[in-house]
Amino acid sequence: MRISDKEVHDRRWMGVGRSSLSDSGAAAADAVRRALTGPDPKLLVVFAAITHDTEAVLAGVAGAAPGVPVIGCTTHGEIGPGGPADGTVTVAALGGAGLEVATCVAEHVSGRQGDAGYEVAGCMRQVTQPHRVLMVLTDGLVRDQESIVRGCYRALGAGIPLFGGAAADGWRMSGAYLFKDGQVLTDAVIGAAIASEAPIAVGVRHGYRTVGQPMIVTRAADGRVLTLDDRPALDVYLERLNAPPQAYTDPSAFTAFALSRPLGVQRRSGVEARNLSTEVDLEGRSIGGGGAIDPGGLTWVMTGDEESILDATDGACQDALDRLAGHEPIGMLTFSCAALRAVLGDEGIRREGERLERWAGTMPFAGFYTYGEIARNHGIDGFHNQTLAVLALS
Repeated sequence: MRISDKEVHDRRWMGVGRSSLSDSGAAAADAVRRALTGPDPKLLVVFAAITHDTEAVLAGVAGAAPGVPVIGCTTHGEIGPGGPADGTVTVAALGGAGLEVATCVAEHVSGRQGDAGYEVAGCMRQVTQPHRVLMVLTDGLVRDQESIVRGCYRALGAGIPLFGGAAADGWRMSGAYLFKDGQVLTDAVIGAAIASEAPIAVGVRHGYRTVGQPMIVTRAADGRVLTLDDRPALDVYLERLNAPPQAYTDPSAFTAFALSRPLGVQRRSGVEARNLSTEVDLEGRSIGGGGAIDPGGLTWVMTGDEESILDATDGACQDALDRLAGHEPIGMLTFSCAALRAVLGDEGIRREGERLERWAGTMPFAGFYTYGEIARNHGIDGFHNQTLAVLALS
């Protein structure tokens, strides 16, 4: 017997609320009230603009939904119905008898990223429903995010998909913040085990293609590639792309050039994109944005455009929804990259939002622009740049 839509939405539901009120506490309370669309709320996921007072945001959330577990972070822009926005508090709520949620946090992460990932994966032991995902939110200013993902894999193995993103601070690069119940955290990782009686699925795509022959990482350290094919990595990268002369010597020219030309890293799941534009090292002639790139690995220079990026938006949504195996979706979380936002510009992200709205239809969706995306269905790696990561729930 087919379960009716009403029964599905009573047992498992997702709601989204957004508020553009300038008062941080009032905006948070308003967004929470709009998001609470069903019975038995299990989790609130809060995406707050960096311009908001974070303590006031959490106070507003707690006042509007006392006792409901809360996770979240600051953003480089908030994603939701009505298009991308800045300056809002956007909240996704999950609930119903058919969902279980358990949350935990690891602090003082720098220098022990792998162990922190292992620790937050422990919350998966607290849920029992058959369809599960570990959602991970990280401090986007912590280096070597890939090790956090690998720590989760060490704890969970290949059977549990991962989804998440790195908190952002609007390109200030001075302090991105995580939320866990009433706490505002830095140098931390939050884990949320989400378990359901119905399928949960992860999709991820980037819109970049490799250019030319691969290069070998011959020296790497601290999330940076020092040499490619035994030559300074920055020079090899720029030469492969016939970069203008000023990109070799001027930091702003390098950033502008590299923004739409990530480094491709060979992984078991394919070639992943790594943003190079946030950390310029013209003196040391190295490249990298903080993600782990192992010596001996294959890399490519990559390029893309608005059309290929928006096609990847479609692909990520399609992949996630297809993995629901025909079950009716109740909502999506959609995490896109701050670097993609810079590449697309205001009109491009508006069109990205329109693509998301078409895929969502009448179901709610919410997310944020991140300093890195987490998505893994198989394999040990799963930290991405310049991608769209989608979590679909049914």
